Amino acid sequence: MRDLLRLARLIRPYWGWMALGALLGLLVVLANMALLALSGWFIAAMAAAGAAGAMMNYLTPAAGIRFFAIVRTGGRYLERLVTHEATLRFLSGLRVWFYERLEPLAPARLQQYRSGDILSRIRGDIDTLDNAYLRVLVPMAVAALGTVVSFVFLALFSWEAAWLVLAALAAVGIALPLLAQRLSRGPGRRAVAYAADVRAAVVDGVQGLAELTVFGAAAANRSQVGRLTDCWLDEQRRLSDLRGSAEALSGLLTNLTVWGVTLMAVPIVRSGQIAPANLATMVLFTLGCFECVAALPAAYLALGETLAAARRIFDIVDAPAPVPEPEGPSPAPRSFGIRFEDVFLRYGADRPWALDGVSLVVPEGARIAVIGASGSGKTSLLNALLRFWDFQGGEIALGERSIREYHAEDLRRHLAVISQNTHLFNTTVRENLRIANPSASDDMLRSAIEQAQIAGEMDRLPRGLDTYVGEGGFKLSGGQARRLAVARALLKDAPILILDEPTEGLDAATERSLMEDLRAGPMRNRTVLLITHRLVGLEHMDRILVMETGRVVESGTHAELLARHGRYRRLRESLEQLTRLAEEV
Repeated sequence: MRDLLRLARLIRPYWGWMALGALLGLLVVLANMALLALSGWFIAAMAAAGAAGAMMNYLTPAAGIRFFAIVRTGGRYLERLVTHEATLRFLSGLRVWFYERLEPLAPARLQQYRSGDILSRIRGDIDTLDNAYLRVLVPMAVAALGTVVSFVFLALFSWEAAWLVLAALAAVGIALPLLAQRLSRGPGRRAVAYAADVRAAVVDGVQGLAELTVFGAAAANRSQVGRLTDCWLDEQRRLSDLRGSAEALSGLLTNLTVWGVTLMAVPIVRSGQIAPANLATMVLFTLGCFECVAALPAAYLALGETLAAARRIFDIVDAPAPVPEPEGPSPAPRSFGIRFEDVFLRYGADRPWALDGVSLVVPEGARIAVIGASGSGKTSLLNALLRFWDFQGGEIALGERSIREYHAEDLRRHLAVISQNTHLFNTTVRENLRIANPSASDDMLRSAIEQAQIAGEMDRLPRGLDTYVGEGGFKLSGGQARRLAVARALLKDAPILILDEPTEGLDAATERSLMEDLRAGPMRNRTVLLITHRLVGLEHMDRILVMETGRVVESGTHAELLARHGRYRRLRESLEQLTRLAEEV
């Protein structure tokens, strides 16, 4: 019930469209009931008048029949138009609402979910929530109002018949759906879970298809998807059987009620309390009454699936933010230096310290490199600085103000990041660049790609900057993708530039060329923090810090560290040996 109330609150902004859709649905049902009642009376009255040889005005009831037929047809069209417009508006707003709450959780809280599972919740579960309005709220509203109208109309002819129909409507619209919903709760919950597992397995299989093929595991992946699909279909089959049984019982109760009203009406007609033609009116109106509640069994069955999908959405939304936001506005930094002072960070209470008392200073305008092997804590510096994870001890300052005083969005506005995992969206080069600056002009785009030394390669693309780069940028080489990231960072024009393994995966020539271009372009007039385990271009850095197991173990310039014969020199000598071996091979 709590999840249903939360859904109702999310629907509230669209109540105008949704109320109009429900009223049109009620209009269609009432028009159908009136059409059946008037048609039955008209046919019976015409037969009675013909048998008696009496005159009768047939134009008015014939016009009424045409009117209700037109209202039913036109109303059904408008009802479909309005309800689907309301649903699409609701789903669109729901996706925006979900993404706004999802974004602050990345990446810390979202690492516990598979990428396919996140996609399933955004795509499949939110689509399932269209049931909340189309198949739950609208049928319930129409049933409630239609039942009141039905009872009042039949009470004009016979209170006994009115109470009988009310009881039958309650059985078909409340008792039977509640039973069906109770029986479908388990299958509905399992169907949603299996659907999510199928989507996640398919996404994972497609993303890792190359590796699965190389290692001969593609068949096993297909088999897993097949097993999950069979389980999903089994649950859907159970739900379908329940829907069919509910509809069959609903039809049986409808026919029994029609017979009951007929048996009640016959003595009333014989006693002269109502005209004989009204017998057909009562019987056919009773038959039409059940359209009010016809959709309720399916509505209650959809309710279980809807609530299961809503629970999966709310599970993510309700997750606590990994980094608390300050209450007041962010301060304006007076300078753009960075200071880490005795910082401790770990990713779980039972995990080792990723940063173990780290202290370092990046003065404004300086170029500082942090090097070390994988797992030494380099990336954790970036995670803490960007407020992706909160640190448990010490202090990090931007411009002499703690970064905890900044809202995460305001803090990141001062930082441009070029990382090894540059993500390119499946759109044009132009749109990928404008992520950093949506209002960038063509001249600004041109200047950025020229500074990134990629203008010539972009000009040779089939459609220039309007060329689609493909999923993950697969149409571009690794060097092109990395230089595109550089151009994007230039467009952001942030005072602090963070380079996180910018040359990872590149060949030696491309690596040297990229580092030279970075030094000549983006690094100028900026505060620079280079995080890497490669040693190319470090001789141009103002200071080099060597990290091991979350601590800074060496610090100095390139020349100073070489003279000490410490870890930095050993790293360079090891690298030179590997380079010579590679050249010999």
